[in-house]
Amino acid sequence: MSQVPGKRARGRPSTEDLPDEDQSGSARERILTAAGELFAEHGYDATPTSKIADRAGVPKGLIHYYFKRKQDLLEALVDRLPEERLESDRIVVRGDIAGSLRSLVHELDARLESSMLLSHLLWREADTHDAVREAMQRRFGTVVEQIRRVIELALPPGPSGCDVDAAALLLARVVNHRHSVARHRTEDDALDREISFIARALEMGVGKPRTIKPA
Repeated sequence: MSQVPGKRARGRPSTEDLPDEDQSGSARERILTAAGELFAEHGYDATPTSKIADRAGVPKGLIHYYFKRKQDLLEALVDRLPEERLESDRIVVRGDIAGSLRSLVHELDARLESSMLLSHLLWREADTHDAVREAMQRRFGTVVEQIRRVIELALPPGPSGCDVDAAALLLARVVNHRHSVARHRTEDDALDREISFIARALEMGVGKPRTIKPA
C-alpha cells in the first residue's frame, strides 16, 4: 500500500527533522549509552524505551528511528564490547609460561574494566537473549584461542606431551568466571595460583612425547 504524500510512517521521523548533531550519529550514541546504563540498573525487561529517551534527552520516536525493536538496542550494545584479540607476540616471553599467561590475563582484565558496566549487563542478559548469549560464546572461543596461542609460543623448544587444548580451555573458563563476577571481586583472588598450577603442569610435559589415546 503506497504512503499518502506528505505523511511519514509513525515512529520514524525523517532525517530532515533531525538536527545536524543527530544526523552525525551523536543521538544514536546517547541512546545506546542511556540504554546500557538503564539496562544495567533495572534490567532489560524492566526498562521501557520511554525511560531511555528521557535519559538520552531525545524524543521517543528517535529511538525507533535508529532501532526498530528494543532488542536491537541490546544487540548494538554487544557490538560495543572491545575486541578480545591481542597480539600474542607482544606479550609472550619464550620459556616463561606463567609470566606470559599473567600478561595475557592482565590485558583481558584491562579490556573488561574499560567497559565494566556494559560487560556486567551482557553477562546478566546472556541467560535470556539469544543474540547476547551467542556473542558471549563467540568471545569465549576467542579467549580460548588466544590462551592456546600464548601457551604454544611460550613453551620451551622441543617435543611436548602437554595437553595445550585442555590447559587453554581450563584457563579460559577461569577467566570467564572471573569476568562474570568481576563487580563482586575482591583484591584477593586465586587466579595467580591457578595460572601457576597450569604453567607447572605444562612445564612437566615439556620434553616428553605426547601419548595419543587409541580411538
